[in-house]
Amino acid sequence: MANNKQITVKVAGRKQLNEDIVGLTLVTLDGSPLPDWKPGAHVEVQLNTGSGTDQDAVMLRHYSLCGDYTCTDNWELAILREQKGRGGSQYIHEKIKEGDVVQVSIPRNHFPFKSDKKILFIAGGIGITPILPMIQQANNEGLDWRLVYLSRERGRMVYLDRFTGYDSSRIRLNGDVEDGYCDLNELLSTCDSETAVYSCGPKPLLDALEKIHAEQKDAGWSLTIERFAASDAALDQSGSFDVVINSTGERIHIAEGHSILETLRDKGIRIKCSCRDGVCGTCETGVLSGIPDHRDSVLSEEERADNNYMMVCVSRAFTDELVLDL
Repeated sequence: MANNKQITVKVAGRKQLNEDIVGLTLVTLDGSPLPDWKPGAHVEVQLNTGSGTDQDAVMLRHYSLCGDYTCTDNWELAILREQKGRGGSQYIHEKIKEGDVVQVSIPRNHFPFKSDKKILFIAGGIGITPILPMIQQANNEGLDWRLVYLSRERGRMVYLDRFTGYDSSRIRLNGDVEDGYCDLNELLSTCDSETAVYSCGPKPLLDALEKIHAEQKDAGWSLTIERFAASDAALDQSGSFDVVINSTGERIHIAEGHSILETLRDKGIRIKCSCRDGVCGTCETGVLSGIPDHRDSVLSEEERADNNYMMVCVSRAFTDELVLDL
């Protein structure tokens, strides 16, 4: 279950990393240590975009921690300006400045890194951010790792200075313009049963990796991904069912094409949400009975099988009724 504890931090540094990505350095107000975190973790940033106490004027956005995971002095985030987003990244780029105070969650990790024998990191664009601390840990532990960093152009790549001191033969930079498109089938054909693949990046990249993983299942390599956008399963809102609010007994019909989240919010039932794509975990809700049809990209296979929680922004139901712990 998600931990919703918030802490107050200050923006101690702001740096434009490229035309579309800004880096923020966060510290505590009194200089005390920040909570520990592990590679793959992210924090939820609370953006107060309006006045008063209107919940809809508060945006919650999730960003990967991309700095030194052994350091508790500061946290580093990198935010891509999403031109077709819902306003969170635009607000950060245009409004958040050095010295501002913001509320953030303690670190959460839906993209955990394990010390496997062989590791192939595939980062697409801003997807390099959760990968950087993983590379640091892999290198610290003397693991056999490789990185393929993909971008439209090499000039758009960020944090290249972080690779100083690493064995350059382990790192491949691939700009589509300069180097052509990376042949993922060829790349993944080099993986054996001892290889763990970790990837984060745009939807087309992750969809392609999942397809190849299914096709090359006999090779035995594992795939762990983190999505920033909804999967195809999450976009499918077919089927209708009822949800029952446990505290009141109210029964609410969820029509085809409408999510549980938006239907409950229309009924005045407020649930914290952020991505609405099933990738962040903010709307995690307890399930007391019924079988959810999990369509998120957050829960593990074991957590899905337990059916104790669901992401109500995208997931649906296999049963005619779900009783939610609300």
